[in-house]
Amino acid sequence: MLNVVIVDDTEINVTLLKHLVARLDNCAPHCFTEPEIGLAWCQAQVPDLVIVDYMMPVLDGIEFIRRLRATPGRESIPILMITANDEAKVRYDALEAGANDFLAKPLDRTEFLARSRNMLALRVSQKHLEDRASWLAEEVEKATAELVSLEREIILRLSKAAEFRDPETGAHILRMAHYSRLIATKLGLSQADQQLILDAAPMHDVGKVGIPDNILLKPGRLDPAEFEIMKTHAPMGGQILSGSGSMLLETAALIANTHHEKFDGSGYPSGLIGDAIPLFGRIVAVADVFDALTSERPYKKAWSNEKAVDFLRENAGSHFDPACVDAFLSEFEIAERIQKQFQDEEN
Repeated sequence: MLNVVIVDDTEINVTLLKHLVARLDNCAPHCFTEPEIGLAWCQAQVPDLVIVDYMMPVLDGIEFIRRLRATPGRESIPILMITANDEAKVRYDALEAGANDFLAKPLDRTEFLARSRNMLALRVSQKHLEDRASWLAEEVEKATAELVSLEREIILRLSKAAEFRDPETGAHILRMAHYSRLIATKLGLSQADQQLILDAAPMHDVGKVGIPDNILLKPGRLDPAEFEIMKTHAPMGGQILSGSGSMLLETAALIANTHHEKFDGSGYPSGLIGDAIPLFGRIVAVADVFDALTSERPYKKAWSNEKAVDFLRENAGSHFDPACVDAFLSEFEIAERIQKQFQDEEN
């Protein structure tokens, strides 16, 4: 059903126009003798055709059109102005305000019906285009969601590939990813960034796929030469993940390359200092170290949460960004729930 709005301060004119509109197919007339009320209806609802008289008190037809056109979403609604004034300036002003067509009084019924049908046909075409645009937007959104889902799957599968060679568990990457989102949330990052760090953080150590087994799986402390080789996993991870054009993979590359940087510049691979370290790298550094400390490995016992918290506090400002440490510890009850939720599998 198409909504046709009739605005005329004279009741007999409204009655005549309503009778004519009734002869149009699939149209519902909405009649107003007070232009302010008619304008309010048009601003609250979406008309398909507006028929407005020029000579009206308080709010004439031109001002009515001007205000209607200024209403968001009403820029292209067909407007037919009816006037007994044959001055060219009135027509120019109406066109300038946004009128689409004119009819002179007294009305010619055949002309009125023909012009109204033409304008309604234009409106129907507009609505079809709007529906098409809406459908296309929905399809783009679906396709984008599918691509994001595929990216997340790639991240998880690559994470699992790294996991096969690393003594760390799949539960570790889940815990540290959720710790990272917790910190991001407390720091006030957007919902999009919170989700982004949750999805990208699991890839932080993917570069370890390139580290020899005798170093990666060594049960004891690495000697200086071995540690230099181990350090290459950070830039190696960045190289594996970068250059895809995907925001998710590029973020994962950034995290892989910077999560071993330290706030005082003593980290690797680039020795970045303070805010020169990307925020995601600073966040993941806290999440990753806390979980590594509190997790049992073949070469070490798990630390207690209390001891790991003390380590974070003691190294805030040197190893870690103090703001990230504060954010994590301020929500430590949630962190402990995450820790319990994602448990290591029993061997």
